[in-house]
Amino acid sequence: MLPPSIELVEVGPRDGLQNEPSWIGTASKLELIERLIAAGLRRLEVASFVRPESVPQMADAEEVMAGLRPREGVTYIGLALNKKGAFRALDTAVNQIGTVAVASNTFGLRNQNQTVTESVRTAREVMRLARARGRSAQTGIAMAFGCPFEGRIEPSSVVDIASRLAEGEPAEIGLADTIGVAVPAEVGELVNRVREVVGGIPIRVHFHNTRNTAIANVLAAINAGASVVDASVGGIGGCPFAPNATGNVATEDVAYLLEHSGVSTGVNLQALIETARFCSGMLGRALPGMVSRAGDFPSSAAT
Repeated sequence: MLPPSIELVEVGPRDGLQNEPSWIGTASKLELIERLIAAGLRRLEVASFVRPESVPQMADAEEVMAGLRPREGVTYIGLALNKKGAFRALDTAVNQIGTVAVASNTFGLRNQNQTVTESVRTAREVMRLARARGRSAQTGIAMAFGCPFEGRIEPSSVVDIASRLAEGEPAEIGLADTIGVAVPAEVGELVNRVREVVGGIPIRVHFHNTRNTAIANVLAAINAGASVVDASVGGIGGCPFAPNATGNVATEDVAYLLEHSGVSTGVNLQALIETARFCSGMLGRALPGMVSRAGDFPSSAAT
């Protein structure tokens, strides 16, 4: 049985753009965010407060935040991987801090210079800092299904990490298929196992479509009890520190799947399709999202 509604978190302005080789100006980023909000998205990852030399595309994080006006019911999320990043983010108007623990020591050392244990400790520290400043905080687990350097990740390890993160009282815990290796059976199993150890903390999922399984994984995760889904307009994105970790599941594809299955997402699908097409023009190439190419069905002209 599918739930009556699912919350979508739009990650395009951060995770989607972070791997772009050519600089995307602040004004263009702001226009993309404005269009996404107009399409009905209410939680958006808009910036990453990391070292500019590590992720150059996010060098204007403060400028992006300064260009966004507060809106009732809209949550701007800023990513912070350590306390330094958290202090930067908290000096802006971000509503929620997102942080990341890792399930792989090798990836953690390459991505954020932290082991698994260090990343869990840091995530909890960042969440405490955020709450002390009156902000919400959530966390995710990167490489929850597999690592390009260490291979498959044992589900028991992810469950243990989730249990330790839950002690930090996050607003939600995310499970990220950072390199797009998961399949529905293991997604459903891991979501169920994590739910058993984190009490009532909501589970968020984040899928990359590297091997064309992301949309099926979304459905499996929701059926297992995940209540929040990350997605990226047009399917843009990837991880700069993981080889071949291509784009995220496309927001418009997830919205089409859920809305036509009777699950409310709160988005205007046609406006979202138009935003994906705007993003394609902004980046100067066709994007991997399918629904933005084919359109809704029945088409808006026929309904």
